[in-house]
Formats: sequence, structure tokens, C-alpha cells
Amino acid sequence: MRRTERFPVEGANSLWHIYKTVSLWKVMKNFIVIQLGRYSPSLPFKNFLYRRYLHMKIGDQTSFALMVMPDVMFPERIKIGQNSIIGYNTTLLAHEYLIDEYRIGDVVIGDQVLIGANSTILPGVNIGDGAIVSAATLVHKDVQAGSFVGGNPMKVIYTAEEMATRRL
Repeated sequence: MRRTERFPVEGANSLWHIYKTVSLWKVMKNFIVIQLGRYSPSLPFKNFLYRRYLHMKIGDQTSFALMVMPDVMFPERIKIGQNSIIGYNTTLLAHEYLIDEYRIGDVVIGDQVLIGANSTILPGVNIGDGAIVSAATLVHKDVQAGSFVGGNPMKVIYTAEEMATRRL
């Protein structure tokens, strides 16, 4: 189960209530910073932008590949450990707007995690240290440390114990 805070809305769908949820100016600033980061070839520059202006918690030597899309509304709810790789065109969401409610949740990615290209990480998910997420995976629940997961819907391909025996 994902850990999200739920906020019901009345009347129009929750996206119509967006600027009651988050400031338009915050979204505009975040969008500009994210676009700079998405196209920058410099990994240290991306980390600087995301730490300084988006208030993301990013460990040393973590790498964001080209076109990674952090959450534009609540990037401060994203925490990534040290020496992790976030693959090309991956989306990290800390929010979801539904018809009758919106939800906000932290995204916590551990140390030495590899997330393959074109993956989507949903709000309220923890990915444990040393985990591997295959390309094009929809991460809709927690990923145990050291495991290898993939697919849509996401499934465990190898547990941490199976991964340890494969490395021998």
C-alpha cells in the first residue's frame, strides 16, 4: 500500500482545484528549474538546481539522466540516496489528481538504486537500497532493498536473496 495523504474535493474534478493546493508561482518556478535540469548535460548542475531551488534531498554522486521529470508541484517530497541513477525520461510523482480527491505522498529512493529509462514512480513509494527497477516500469508499491523489479504492473523478478546468488 502506498503512503499518501488524501484530500477530498467537491464539485469539479480535483485538478480544477489545483491552485488551492499549490501556488501558481511555485509551479511556474519549479517548471523552469525542472526544464533547465532536464536538458542540462551536467550532473552536478542538475543536483545543484534540484537541491537549491526545488528543495529535493539528493545524495552525493546521484545521477539524473537526460529528460528526468521530477514532480513539478511537490518536488520537496522527493528524497534520493547516494550514488543512485535515475534513468532517461523517468517521472517521479509526489502527487496525483483524481476525480473526487487528490493525493500527496513522499517518494523515497535509497542508496545505490538503479531506475531504468522511461519508468514512472508513483507517490507514497519507497525503493530500498541497492534495488534495480527495470526500464519502463510503473512503480506502484514499495520495492524491497536489493531486489530487481520490472513491468507494468510491476512484479518482483528477483528477490534480494536471488540477486545475491546471481552475483556469485
